[in-house]
Amino acid sequence: MQLIEEMLESGDQTLYLLPEIALTTQLITRLQTYFGERVAIFHSKYSVNERVEVWNNVLKKLDNAQIIIGARSALLLPFRDLKFIVVDEEHESSFKQYDPAPRYHARDAAIVLGAMFKAKVLLGSATPSIETVYNAQQGKYGYVSLKQRHGGILMPDINLVDIKEKSKKREMTGHFSDTLIRAITDALALGEQVILFQNRRGFSPILECTTCGHAPQCPNCDVSLTYHKYRSQLRCHYCGYNIALQQKCMACGSAELTTKGFGTEQIELELKELYPDKSIARMDSDTTRGKYGFEKLITAFEQEQIDILVGTQMLTKGLDFRNVTLVGIMNADSMLNFPDFRAHERSYQLIAQVSGRAGRTEKQGKVLVQTYNPYHQILQQVSANKFEEMYKEQLEERRNFKYPPFHRLIRITLKHRDYQKIEEASIWIAKALRQTLGPDAVLGPETPSVARIRNQYRRNVLIKISRRQKLLETKKAIKRVVTSFNAIAPYRSVRLVIDVDCY
Repeated sequence: MQLIEEMLESGDQTLYLLPEIALTTQLITRLQTYFGERVAIFHSKYSVNERVEVWNNVLKKLDNAQIIIGARSALLLPFRDLKFIVVDEEHESSFKQYDPAPRYHARDAAIVLGAMFKAKVLLGSATPSIETVYNAQQGKYGYVSLKQRHGGILMPDINLVDIKEKSKKREMTGHFSDTLIRAITDALALGEQVILFQNRRGFSPILECTTCGHAPQCPNCDVSLTYHKYRSQLRCHYCGYNIALQQKCMACGSAELTTKGFGTEQIELELKELYPDKSIARMDSDTTRGKYGFEKLITAFEQEQIDILVGTQMLTKGLDFRNVTLVGIMNADSMLNFPDFRAHERSYQLIAQVSGRAGRTEKQGKVLVQTYNPYHQILQQVSANKFEEMYKEQLEERRNFKYPPFHRLIRITLKHRDYQKIEEASIWIAKALRQTLGPDAVLGPETPSVARIRNQYRRNVLIKISRRQKLLETKKAIKRVVTSFNAIAPYRSVRLVIDVDCY
């Protein structure tokens, strides 16, 4: 606030970037109370006309657009005198745009934009990304570490609940351990609020026949259809395909159908059975589709009209609720066991961020993390608040296996409807890249975890570039290979998507 005020006095523009539209609601209110009419908002939930108006105001450098709050696209506004950029929750993966082009990372782009305007850039996060901490240690950035919470509030107390043990002892009610139910009941009895986190929307990711084991699949993508009880339908989260809920198995006609796994809808339903007299709400992309969807939910929760809020990772980011003392993470394992070199770092960040929603006033918050493996290193580190330890460990792993920040990654994705053609094309391009860049620099081709989306098969080729390598020469070499690839008649119809720094 203080730094923004200094910029305003000299008549300069300030850009405040947020990873999630949900966050803008609370922040806008705070900045508008403080700075009044000088705040303008820019993100995709606004209509084209509203966005054009903000665009013109920024271009004309009007007073009502001196502070711009927005998601990553706000970076592309026509600034005149930009002197200060704040990137809040800089570690967030939603700052990276994957589709459509331009594929940029808003945090990295903000630093470049800052250099162009000779502006100051402030990256803020309670769990900074490994690259950012590494850059700070290398002397590229200044580094300020706040060891205490504002107002001397205690850090939340994080406890791990072993649900494997609880299941053996029959101490589980649905997806809730007796420890979590006791904690929720106690918090509600004191008139406090509860947040429950499950990083999967819908009721259940798989509907399976108990007789023959058949699970309905999406005809356009290689994924099973997610069951949404609220709409009584099966949906694909990739292409939007949906069918009405089947009463019988589509393969053998048996009526014995069961669900596997659970999402936010199922948690909400179980809670309504456990606490019928309490107000329970759900916050995921199904319940916040409208322009003011986020606003209504967040305001109702702030005004204590909702007792328990269940949600996906929208909940984990910088929201500030005064009366929340308990946070429950329904299943931490789904985040940890993910085939991605960032899985452990992201799990640490997610758990630490969602924990930060608890106990933001005098009373110390409590966090319960349900897991089948409480001895997992990341869970042990996050429960003991050992960020430094996690950072050093992850950094060492990345140095050994040639990942960022020591190497840069470029992912080339090939897409085509013909399975045979994409197989041949991906082998050709990987071979050509190996000959040009060296055998150790290229990984693949490999099939991604979802091999077909919207009827297009996909293959990935990953290029690792050492920091010592000359980027311009590497770029020219890759372009030469791509040009040769496009010159081959059978491969012309194969779509190439090149994503630089594809994290």
